[in-house]
Amino acid sequence: MTDTRHPIPPPTLPVLPIDPVLPDLLAALESRGVAVLQAPPGAGKTTRVPLALLDQAWLGGGKILVLEPRRLAARAAARRMAAMLGESVGETVGYRVRLDTRVGPRTRIEVVTDGLFLRQLQEDPELPGVGAVLFDEFHERGIDSDLALALVQEARGALREDLRLVVMSATLDAGPVAALLGDSARGDAPMVTSQGRAFPVETRHLDAPPPGGRIEDAVAAAIRRALREDTGNALVFLPGTGEIRRVQSLLEKIDLGGDVVVAPLYGDLSAEAQDRAIAPAPPGQRKIVLATAIAETSLTIDGIRIVIDSGLMRVPRFDPRAGMTRLVTVKVSQASAEQRRGRAGRLEPGVCYRLWPEATHKALAPFSAPEILDADLAPLALELAVWGVADPAALCWLNPPPAPALAQARGLLAGLGAMTADGAITPHGRRMAGFGVHPRLSHMMLTGRRLGHGALACLVAALLGERDILRAAPGFRDADLRLRVDLLRGEEQGGRGAARGLSLDRGAAQQALKQARNWRRQLGLREEAGPTGGDSHAVGPLVALAYPDRIGQRRPGGAPGGVAAQYRLSGGRGAYFQDAEPLSAEEWLAVADLDGAARESRIFLAAPVALADLEELFADHIRLETIVAWDAREQAVLARRRRMLFALILKDERLANPPAGAITAAMIEGVRALGLEVLPWSDELRSWRTRVAFLRQREGEEWPDLSDAALLATLEDWLAPFLDGVSRRAHLERVDLSNALRALLPWELKNRLDAEAPTHITVPSGSRVPIDYSGDEPVLAVRLQEMFGLAETPRIAGGRVPLLLHLLSPARRPVQVTRDLASFWANAYKAVKADLKGQYPKHYWPDNPLEAEPTARAKPRPR
Repeated sequence: MTDTRHPIPPPTLPVLPIDPVLPDLLAALESRGVAVLQAPPGAGKTTRVPLALLDQAWLGGGKILVLEPRRLAARAAARRMAAMLGESVGETVGYRVRLDTRVGPRTRIEVVTDGLFLRQLQEDPELPGVGAVLFDEFHERGIDSDLALALVQEARGALREDLRLVVMSATLDAGPVAALLGDSARGDAPMVTSQGRAFPVETRHLDAPPPGGRIEDAVAAAIRRALREDTGNALVFLPGTGEIRRVQSLLEKIDLGGDVVVAPLYGDLSAEAQDRAIAPAPPGQRKIVLATAIAETSLTIDGIRIVIDSGLMRVPRFDPRAGMTRLVTVKVSQASAEQRRGRAGRLEPGVCYRLWPEATHKALAPFSAPEILDADLAPLALELAVWGVADPAALCWLNPPPAPALAQARGLLAGLGAMTADGAITPHGRRMAGFGVHPRLSHMMLTGRRLGHGALACLVAALLGERDILRAAPGFRDADLRLRVDLLRGEEQGGRGAARGLSLDRGAAQQALKQARNWRRQLGLREEAGPTGGDSHAVGPLVALAYPDRIGQRRPGGAPGGVAAQYRLSGGRGAYFQDAEPLSAEEWLAVADLDGAARESRIFLAAPVALADLEELFADHIRLETIVAWDAREQAVLARRRRMLFALILKDERLANPPAGAITAAMIEGVRALGLEVLPWSDELRSWRTRVAFLRQREGEEWPDLSDAALLATLEDWLAPFLDGVSRRAHLERVDLSNALRALLPWELKNRLDAEAPTHITVPSGSRVPIDYSGDEPVLAVRLQEMFGLAETPRIAGGRVPLLLHLLSPARRPVQVTRDLASFWANAYKAVKADLKGQYPKHYWPDNPLEAEPTARAKPRPR
C-alpha cells in the first residue's frame, strides 16, 4: 500500500497547484470527515484529489464517487485521470453518465453525474462500498447537486458516519457550505484553499452591442479581431445554441483562412461532437470553440489562450402560477465571468475579451443564483417523497426550496398519481422516480405501457428529453410531434420533411433511439415489439398524459390553419401558433413545448388528440358544472350546464329553470360589478341616505352605515329579498329600492331621523327651505331677506348642530356664509346691505334687520 504520508500522485506527473494543499485536505478528512476545497480554474482539483484519496487507510479499498454537474465534464475528468495512471477508462477510473457507462470490476473512482448519484443514493442510502463522495464544480449550484448534498448529509448522519464528503469549487462562497457541513460540537467544516498557479490573463473590455444590436454581430467582430491580434485557440462563450448557430453562420461567410476550424460545444450535442470540440486542433490549424456555459466547468480544451465572453447566459425560470418553465437570457455573475476568464490562462498566458465596459463590471451580481430558487421543483418533490421527507425543513439546505414552487410541484405529482394528498409516495410514484427523468415523462411511459403504447411512449419521452431531431431551413417550421416519430421510423424520410424544408438531425435521432431502447428495457418490453411500435395517432394522447395542464382547445374565431390560431389550455392559460401550421386546423391539441410566457405562450411542439380519447383518458377528471353567473357582456344572469375537463369546456348548454337563489346570488354579483348607481335612486332617497349618514357621523354606530362600501358589502342582506324575478340589468328599474334601504333603519330611529335631521326648516318668512346634508356639514341656503328678525342661527340634532347658512341675494347668489347669524347682523350686514342696495334698489334693505319684517318678496306686504 502506498505511504499515506505521500498522497501526491507519482513524480512522473507534472506538479499542479493543488498538490501542495493535498496534505491539508487529507488531514481534514482524517480528523473531521468533511472539507470544503477552494481552488481556481486549472489548479487540478478535479483529477488530483480523487487520485490522492485512493490509498487512504480510512477508505479501506472502497470507492470514490466524483459528482459532476455535466456529462461532458464527467467523461473528460475520467479520461484525464485514467491517462495520469497510464490506464484506459474503465480500469481504476471509470464514469457513469446517462446512456454511457465505462466501469469495470477494478474501478475504484467513478465519475458520475449528480442525477445518477441521486438514483444510487435512493436505491441504497448506505452507499455500500463507497468511502468518499466528492462534489465537483459545486459553484454551479444545480438543483440535483443541492438535493444530493442534502440527502447524503442526512444519510451520513444516520447511517454512514465514516463516509467522507468534499465540496470542491473554483468560485464559491465557501463560508455557508462549511457551516452546512459542520456540526454543533466542532463548528464549521475545515476549508482548504489553493492559491493556484494560473497564467496571467490580460482582460480587454469591448463596447457592448448598441441598443437593438445583435450580440452575434459583436461576437463575430471580436473573433475577427482576436484572430488578427492574438495567437492560439479561442473559446467563445454565448448564451445558447441559437446564438452559437448564428455566429457559426456569420463566420462561414467570412474568409477566416484555411487554418481556422470552428467547433460548437453545447449540452445537446452528441458525445462524439462534444469530444471533437475539446480535442486538440489539427496540426497547423487554429480552433474556435463556440460554447455555452457548459465550458465553464472542469474542462481543459487544449491550446485555448483566448476567451471571448458575451457576458450572457441562458437560465431556466419557472413560474409556479403557470406551471411552465421558460428560458431567459441574463447577465453572467462576477464569479462566472472570472471562471470563464480563467480558461484563457490554464496552460499559458492568455487574453480575455469581455463584451461589456469595464465600468459596469462591478454592477454584475457576485454569484449566480442557485437553480433551486427558480427551477421546476417537480423532480425534487418526487425525490423527497421517495426519501420519505414530508417537510423539506427537516433537511439541511444552503437554500431551501421556495414554498410556492414546491406546492405547485406537489399538486402536479398528486395529479399524476405519484403522491397522496398528504404528500406520501405512491407505488406509481416510486416507479416513476426510478426512471431518472421528469415525472411527467415517467408517468407517460408507465401509463402508456398499461394502455398498450409502451414502446411509443418511450420514443415520445426520448424525443421530448433531447434536442429537436428536425433541422429546419429558414422560413420553415412544423410543430407536429408525429412528424418526428414518423421520421425516426423511416416512414417519411425524404417525404413530408423534405417538402417542408426539414431534415433529420441524425445525431439527435440516434441519441433519442438509444434512450428509448434503454427505457423499453426498464419497462420490460420485448425488443421484438419493434423500437418504435404503436400507432403514431396515439402520440397526442400520450403527450396529454404527460402534460394534462397543456391540453389545448382551439378558441372560436379565425380561420382554421390561420397564422395566429389560438388555444385555451386546460391549465387556464392561453397558447398560440405564431406562424401558419398544419396543426392550427386541429380542434384539440396536446402541447409538449411552449415558450413559458406569462399569459399567452407560443406553441413549439404539439400533437393532435381526439375528444373521445381525452374523455377516456381523463374520465375521472371530467365534471359536470351548473353555472349561474353574471355575464358582463350580456348584462344579465346566464344559466348554463357545462361538462368540464380541468379549465376546458367540453359541452355547454342552456340550463332551464335554474334555482331562484342562484339567480339572485348572480344578480348580486352583477350589481357589485356595475356599482350602486345602477339601482333606481330618487332624489328623495338620496337625501334620506345623506341624513342618516349625518346622524351616524354625529351620534355614532347606532345609526346604520349606508356608505357605498358598506352597502356593496352587504347586498345579500338588504337587496337580495327585493330581487325576486330580477335577472337582467333592465329589471333593476322595478326594484323597490326605497323600501329595501329604509328597512335598514330600526323603527325607533325613524322618528328621531325626522326630528333630528329634518328635510326642511321653516324660516322667519314662513318659507320651508330644504337642508342640504351632502357636504361635511348641513347647509341651509336661504335668501337673506327671509331671515330678518331671526337673532340666532337655526340648529338641528336636538340643538347640538348649527346649520351653515348660505345667505343669498334676491338672485339667489351667495353673499355671505356663516354659522353665527347674530355676529353677521352685528358686523357684516352693514357692508352687505350697502352692496345689495346698489344692485337691487327696489328691494327692502332695512337698517335694523333684527326688527325688520322678513319677506320672500322684494318688499314686505303693506299691513
